[in-house]
Amino acid sequence: METRNLGRLGPVSALTLGGGGTGGVWGATTREEAIETVRASVDGGITFLDVAPGYGNGEAERVVGEAFGGRLPEGVRISTKHHLGNVSAGEVAGALREALAASLDRLRLEQVDLFFLHGMIVPDGFEGRGTPRNLFVEAVRPAFEEMVADGTIGAWGLSGVGVPSALLATLAEKPVPAAIQCVSNLLDSPGGMKAYDEPPRPREIIAEAVERGVGVMGIRAVQAGALTDAIDRDLPEIDPESADFRRAKAVRELARELGESTASLAHRYALSMDGIATVILGVKNRAELSDCLEAEAKGPLDKELIARIDAAVVKG
Repeated sequence: METRNLGRLGPVSALTLGGGGTGGVWGATTREEAIETVRASVDGGITFLDVAPGYGNGEAERVVGEAFGGRLPEGVRISTKHHLGNVSAGEVAGALREALAASLDRLRLEQVDLFFLHGMIVPDGFEGRGTPRNLFVEAVRPAFEEMVADGTIGAWGLSGVGVPSALLATLAEKPVPAAIQCVSNLLDSPGGMKAYDEPPRPREIIAEAVERGVGVMGIRAVQAGALTDAIDRDLPEIDPESADFRRAKAVRELARELGESTASLAHRYALSMDGIATVILGVKNRAELSDCLEAEAKGPLDKELIARIDAAVVKG
């Protein structure tokens, strides 16, 4: 598998195995199948695993713990996350360390390479869920830096799904995160994760991160199933993913013309986007993993095909 530099963290595989699928977020799976999927991903050349407590109430972390018995294969790195929300500044450091300790217990590990702030960074006074910018600056970023300094974590990162203006302001300040997870799909759509009024601006966030030396991990390559041949779960017509599935009709037709699955084409598109170091997969079983490994092996899309796809959809 191709390797790329994840900012200052160095080379990683072009694909990362995410924990959403193995944690049961994207449809039913079994503990046994999830464990075998994690093992097969490493056998297939994947060198980064991305999990979180929110993926199946800790299930994705437990799966990794059982898959490797507390000893990751050589060269494999891992990240987990904590959804802090809006707490008092005095609670931040303790909350991050307590959450990490619980994650490490489930993972059966002593350290993670990356520890992400899960969820949105939002402007001060924002009405809705998220971590306000002033709290991040005052307490979250210093707490992360202290955890790196004392060896508790290897590095820290951000979920790039927050309010774009707040994220861009955060990326403009030092110290910057080691990595950020950004929406990276051919629709430029965050789907149901969009909980703000601004345009999503994912490519602007990616470009700013790259400019600042921050490694970019692509998420939502298939936009929660909207960029597949068929959504594999029941969704109401007004659901954002249902709307995106309808918007992607021309992409499905193009994929059929090319003799390729829509998901394969979508993953290859994400891998072809400027600035993306690695694309995080949401697969829940070995069959889905195999399809993604095959898509990566086909290589990035050429400029002509990217232009055809871009012409076929309305962005954002």
